[in-house]
Order: sequence, then C-alpha cells, then structure tokens
Amino acid sequence: MIQFEARPGILDLSWGHPRPELLPAAEWAVAQAGALRASGWRALTYGYAAGPRPLTDWIAARLAAIEGGPPRPESLFVTAGASHALALVASLLVEPGDVVLVDEPTYHLAFQILADARAELRSVPAGDPAAVAERVGAIRAEGRRVAFLYLVPTFANPTGRSLEPAARRALVAIDGLTIVEDDTYRELVYEGSAPPSLWHLAGGRNVIRLGSFAKTVAPGLRLGWISGTPELVKRLTMLGYVHSGGGVNHTAAVTMAEFGTSGAYETHLAGLRDSYRAQRDALVGALSPYASIDGPAGGWFLWVRLPPGRRAGDLLPAAERQGVSFVPGPRFHLRGDGGHDRIRLSFSLLPPDELREAARRLGRVLA
Repeated sequence: MIQFEARPGILDLSWGHPRPELLPAAEWAVAQAGALRASGWRALTYGYAAGPRPLTDWIAARLAAIEGGPPRPESLFVTAGASHALALVASLLVEPGDVVLVDEPTYHLAFQILADARAELRSVPAGDPAAVAERVGAIRAEGRRVAFLYLVPTFANPTGRSLEPAARRALVAIDGLTIVEDDTYRELVYEGSAPPSLWHLAGGRNVIRLGSFAKTVAPGLRLGWISGTPELVKRLTMLGYVHSGGGVNHTAAVTMAEFGTSGAYETHLAGLRDSYRAQRDALVGALSPYASIDGPAGGWFLWVRLPPGRRAGDLLPAAERQGVSFVPGPRFHLRGDGGHDRIRLSFSLLPPDELREAARRLGRVLA
C-alpha cells in the first residue's frame, strides 16, 4: 500500500521519508471538512488549470512572509509535488540535443526525471560559479544549448549544506543561464533562517523555483508548485493533460489552501521543526564518537565522511549485517564515480531513540 516497508531487524537511515507520527492526519481531516463546507461541490470538480486561486494566493503570501518579494499568484502553477514540477519544466525547456547541467553531488532521483526528457546530463560543481560559467561557455562553443542548471541550493539532498551567499549571487549572474532551483527543504530550518533563494536574488529572472508540501505536510498529498514567469505558467496550462483534466490534485489543493489560511500549517510546521531538530541532534550526537559530522542547519540529511581507506559500497553489506542501512555516496554522483568516501544518512524517518541505536550499530562498523 505504501512505498516504504520496514525490513525486519534493520534501522533504515536511507529513506528520506517523514516520521509517520508527524503526519497531520487529524488536522488534515479538519481542513478537508472546512474546505468542503466552504467550497462544496467546487472542491470536487475539475480545477482551474494553474491551481485554485486560494492556494496560489496563500503560497504567494507565505513566500512573502518568509523571504519578501513574493511571486505574483499568476506566476505560480500548482503541481503534484516537486518531482512532477521538475518533469513539467524539463518537458517544456529541453529540446533535442540540449544539455542539462546538474550539481554534483545532488538528488539522485532527479537524474532519471531529466533523462526521461531526453536531455544529455553533465555534472558541474554549483558551489564554484566560475566553473559553471566555464562549462556553459564550453558547451555553447560546441554549438549546443544548455537548457538549464538543476540544483538543490538550500539544505541540500544529500549534503544538508546550503550554497554560500557569494556563490548564489554569482550563479544567478551567469549570462543567459536558466536555473531550476529545487527549494523543497527551505521551511525545515532549525537554526537561524534559510539563506535567500536564487529566485529572490534574481528577482524572478532566469530562475524557476520548485516547491513541495511533501516534507512540510505530507508526501501522499502529491502537491507542490512552480514559481516562474507568467509566460511559463501559461505554457504549463496549455499542456494537453492539463487542458484535458484541469488543475492538478484539485481537491488536495483546495484543502491545502484551508490548511494554510486557517493557521494549521504554521502550527504544524513549528512542531515539525522541533521534532526534526531533536532527531538530527540525536543522530549527530550518537555518531560523533565515530565520525566527524557537521550537523546541518536544516533539511533531513547528514553527509558523513568515512574514515580513511573505507569505501561506502563495501561498508553497506557490513552495516546491514549489524542492522543499519544508508545510501552510499556514489549514488548522488551522475556517473557514480565520486563520493566513495561518503554516506548519506536520513534522520527524518526514525524517532530519537532508534536513531541513537542506529548510530551505535553503524559505529561498530566504522570503528
């Protein structure tokens, strides 16, 4: 029935999934009842192509509250999550023969989404804007077009890190480069505030921003958004399946508007931050005797450097024999040729006591 099923005896740190106890089932039921009372049959019929205006208005207001300079509601398009948003953007922007640049390391499941659009993928270190600009120039010198650069610049998957401010400003200044910014983890901040988005720094020019409610509310909603130009949104609304079926996940979108405007989202998010902060601290604290770790200021992941001479792929079978699992670092490199000294650990799925036990099991392998 669900994507993740626990393996007996394994404390699994490989899945970037929410802890089940933190999913707001009761609160969502209240919001859905409220949405149905307020909208009646309009909540259950075909929706407006770009998404219901109450939701796009709330998203714009939310982005204004956390960052300022919000997108206009007509610059927003509601999607079935961030993965769907990336697939939609790629379907519109990638033309035959185009190159898509991807940060390295980055979210590994994006590789297949982009490959499905028939893009040629090439990796580039987004934290080094000079190298990005050089790579863009070299591709153009081949007579090829760079469709866009994809990256997760804030509380990234897999590293948990955020791109430095100077690198952000330099990236958005690269002439003619479109950037697709996966901003999925922005609201999961545990210390201070999240850095400004690339979209904000660019004033909305040349940056398409992807958002999701999978991490902050529930992945089963399959609900997210794209922030782009009004022209891009118009192109999205004219896609065949949107023109045929109307707005994506309309009933969930109307309910999300109620969940947001009622204050339930803000209350739920505050609890999430407290819980995930405690989970992060439990894993970092228990693992620190065995590995050098910088706890991320947000997101769901730790990017752990292994002791000298240890390789992630070799370590995984031994770790699973001890009852703990993780994702080896090479999975997040386009060609699988890097990250052999790294493993990604997710602290999102398990409660603190199980995370501490998982760290002890992993420590026996690292020792």
